[in-house]
Amino acid sequence: MKVINVLAEPKRMLIVELLRLGPLSVGEIAEHLGLNQPQVSKHLKVLGDAGIVEVQPITNRRIYKLRPEPFQELNTWVESYLKIWDERFDNLDDYLLKMQGKDSISEDKKTE
Repeated sequence: MKVINVLAEPKRMLIVELLRLGPLSVGEIAEHLGLNQPQVSKHLKVLGDAGIVEVQPITNRRIYKLRPEPFQELNTWVESYLKIWDERFDNLDDYLLKMQGKDSISEDKKTE
């Protein structure tokens, strides 16, 4: 499953946002988000299968933390589109400036 598809689910995105602050156990995540533990565990399983989080067992607790690699890949993908959109906005800006110039010429002719 692609990272973007996994993150599209709102509760998983909330978990990721929470884990940005640092590693947490399932219970801590459930408490912060007001969700039950089985629900959080299911979301963490999906996040783990997608490679977004990794788990570190410490005694009888499982601590989850974000992995940077999926976000680096996502950032690279987004940046490729930013270049395209920057070019399109520059073209739109040029076109609008050109149209404003034509409008001012038309207004000058009307006042003559």
